[in-house]
Amino acid sequence: MTHVSVTVDDGHLAALDGVVQGLRARGMQVDQVLDGLGIITGSVPSGTLGALTGVAGVASVDEQLGVQLPAPESPVQ
Repeated sequence: MTHVSVTVDDGHLAALDGVVQGLRARGMQVDQVLDGLGIITGSVPSGTLGALTGVAGVASVDEQLGVQLPAPESPVQ
């Protein structure tokens, strides 16, 4: 699964529930809806990221990047 953040365009902020339904219909598992920011977070199966851009009201779809720190006992580099 790929974790994503979807930004909703200004014209669809009032209809955020409709955008969420459209994303779910395209296979997105919605984790969080940030109403005030117009951002929806969740995950999609790998390789289906592009399908989300076709949902009405979606301004952008960005893959969330993960950071892994070394264990505390690891040597300093």
